[in-house]
Amino acid sequence: MIDINTLFPKTAVSLVKEHLTPALFNALKGKQTKNDYSLEQAIRSGIRNPDSSIGIYAGDAESYQLFSKIFIPVIEAYHGCPTNRIHRSDLTKASLSDSDLSCGHIQSFRIRVARNIANLPFPPLIDSATRVKVEEQAVNALLELKGDLGGSYHALGELTDAKRKNLAQKHLLFETGDRFMEAAGINRDWPESRGIFVSKDEKFAVWINEEDHLRIISMDKGGDIAGTYDRLARALTFLEKRLKFAHDPNLGYLTSCPSNLGTGMRAGVHLRLPNFLTQQELLHGTAKEYNLQIRGSHGEKTEVLDGIVDISNRQRLGITEKQCIETLHRGVCAIIKKTG
Repeated sequence: MIDINTLFPKTAVSLVKEHLTPALFNALKGKQTKNDYSLEQAIRSGIRNPDSSIGIYAGDAESYQLFSKIFIPVIEAYHGCPTNRIHRSDLTKASLSDSDLSCGHIQSFRIRVARNIANLPFPPLIDSATRVKVEEQAVNALLELKGDLGGSYHALGELTDAKRKNLAQKHLLFETGDRFMEAAGINRDWPESRGIFVSKDEKFAVWINEEDHLRIISMDKGGDIAGTYDRLARALTFLEKRLKFAHDPNLGYLTSCPSNLGTGMRAGVHLRLPNFLTQQELLHGTAKEYNLQIRGSHGEKTEVLDGIVDISNRQRLGITEKQCIETLHRGVCAIIKKTG
């Protein structure tokens, strides 16, 4: 029987290392999904990156069923909720009346939602032909969007230097994935069949074939949380009618990384808190009360620059999209009040 400590580096801190016992590893190691995805492929990123917090990726929808004995404890530990309940979606108008956030603290607000097209391998496993199919299906649906959601598609491999720089300056560009995604196989054949759909007003965008088939994004400057959420809800409602997304009754929308299961939603506020460095304990404690996470100015494992922090919802499973936004709103209001 394999010693887990010889499989993972001694310094590994991932949830998969914590929950993958020798007996469980030996029970699952010979299994493969219909798309030939194995446990070894699923945990490769966690093995190669000791600082990985999750350490396991799904290669397709079946991964969550076939390897459920390891995925379920990891999912429940991360999201803090059981997986035997029906996960419900709710894109109705959010109630954000408890405070006015147009006070100058909020620099920008950005919501992104992860989706994978049903019955197709996810990016850790996808081949070139299927990646082309994802791009075609997604672009065809996106080009039907009208009004403020209407826009154009830009293939990464065809971007001019000027266009690439322009998209990067506006935080609309995605580059080759990080070392965690690299180890998971997500960066293969870069930049083949990857691209960005951008609305005319540049407040709505969709990344195609990044960590998931689609990363659907709504963004705005300032504190218009309600308007940014409404834009996203309208886009999702439209796309749901044209693309069938991978979904499970209990796990919600299925994503490559189990941290994004459920709503697939990460709603993040860039908040200026000049006194953050002297109030970290208080602010992190407040964020925890609302199941939020505080990260550096440019996301996870980055520094806080000029007092600007990134605050977002941690929980994505067992909570609706509407509840994600309402909870974030209440938490941000509480944090602003406590900073004086």
